[in-house]
Amino acid sequence: MEEKNLQPEEGALRVTKLTLYEAAAIIVGANIGSGILGLAYSSRKAGWPILLLWLIVAGVFTTFSMLYVAETALRTQKPLQLPGLAEKYVGKLGAVLVFISVVANSMGCMIAYTSGSGNILCTLLGLPNWAGSLLFTVPCVLVVWLGLKATGLWEKFMSTGMVVLLAVIVLASFLSGKADISRAVYADWTYAVPLLSSAIFCYIAQYAVPELARGMRHTPKKLPVAIIAGMVVTGMLLAIVPLAVLSLTGADQVTEVATLAWGHALGTWALYTANIFALCAMMTSYWAVGGSMLTNIVDMFKLKDEHDPKTRITAIICTVLPPFILAYGGFVSFVDAIGLAGTFGGVIMSIVPVLMLNSARKHSEIEPEWKCGWYAHPAIQGTIIVVFSLAAVYFICSMVGILPAGW
Repeated sequence: MEEKNLQPEEGALRVTKLTLYEAAAIIVGANIGSGILGLAYSSRKAGWPILLLWLIVAGVFTTFSMLYVAETALRTQKPLQLPGLAEKYVGKLGAVLVFISVVANSMGCMIAYTSGSGNILCTLLGLPNWAGSLLFTVPCVLVVWLGLKATGLWEKFMSTGMVVLLAVIVLASFLSGKADISRAVYADWTYAVPLLSSAIFCYIAQYAVPELARGMRHTPKKLPVAIIAGMVVTGMLLAIVPLAVLSLTGADQVTEVATLAWGHALGTWALYTANIFALCAMMTSYWAVGGSMLTNIVDMFKLKDEHDPKTRITAIICTVLPPFILAYGGFVSFVDAIGLAGTFGGVIMSIVPVLMLNSARKHSEIEPEWKCGWYAHPAIQGTIIVVFSLAAVYFICSMVGILPAGW
C-alpha cells in the first residue's frame, strides 16, 4: 500500500504526547472505577469462580477489540474519536451507534461514580449524599477541563497510589484471621450468564483507545504494549478485590459498594483506607471516561477546537450534568447502572471495531508500524460479537422477568 502521508494532522482534537506509563495508567484508571466496587455484590449469587471465568473471557475479548480500534486509529491521518473513526470507515449509522454506546456507557459509569462517591463521603464525613457527590465531582471536572496530558499525569500518580492502598487492604484481609475463602469459592450457574454484563462493564477503557492513539503517535509500537499492560493489571485487580471482600464478609453481608462492608469487617482504619481507595478508583475512572466523553462530543458534533472555551464549557456541561441529575432523580441504582451500561455498550463495541478495522485495512491513509496479529482473524471477530450479543439478550430477558437476574 502506498504511504500517502506519515505526518498526523490536527483537527478539532490536538496531538498530545503520552508516555507508556501514562497511557497504561489511563487504561487502569479508566477500568478500575465503580465496576470493581460492585463486582463482589454482583457476583454474590453466582460465586467468585464464575466471576473469574467471565473476567478472563471479557478481558481477552475486550483487549482484542481495543487493539482493533488502535490499529484503525493508527491508519488514520487525522486524530479522531470513536464516532469520527466509525463514520469514516463504517458510515453515518456506525458513528451514531458508537456515539450512543459511548453515551450509554459513560452515563452509566458517571451515574455510578456520582452515587457511589456520595454514599462513601456520607459514611466517612457525615455529609448528605448529594453534597458528597458534589465534593467529589468538582476536582474530577477540573482535571477533565485541563485535558489529555493533565489526565495522563494525574492518572499515573493516582493509579499508583490506588494500587498501593489496595495491596494494603487486601493483605490485611487475608492476614486478619477473619477471611474464609470458602465464602467466595462456590458456583451457582443459574446466575452465571448475567454476571458477564458486569464483567464487560469493568473493561470500559476501549473508549479511551483513540485518546491513547492520539497521545502515542510518536511511538506507535508502544500503543499495544500500553493497552495489554493496562488490561492485565486491570484483570488482576478485578479478580483480587471480590475474592478478598467475599472471603471476609460472605455473600450475605456484602453491600452494593463493597468497600463499605469490607471496611466495617476490618475496623475503623480499614473503613477509611478501603473507602479512600474507592474514591481514588472512581476519580481516576471519572477522569478517563469524562475526558473521552468530552472529546467524543466534540468529534461527533464537529465542534470547534476542543480547547476553544465555549466548546469546552458546552461539552463539560453535557458530560457532567446529566449523570448528576439521573443519580439523584432516583432513576437508576448503582448496580443497575453497571449492568445496563455494560450490556448495551458492550454489544455495539463488539461489532463496530470489527467493521472499522476491516474497512480501515482496505481504505487506510497510513500504513502503520504496528498491526493486529492472529487475533484479528474473522473467527475471533465473530466469536467476540456472538458472546457480547448473547450477554445482551440475557440481560434484556432478565430485566423483563423471563430469566433470573444476576442480583
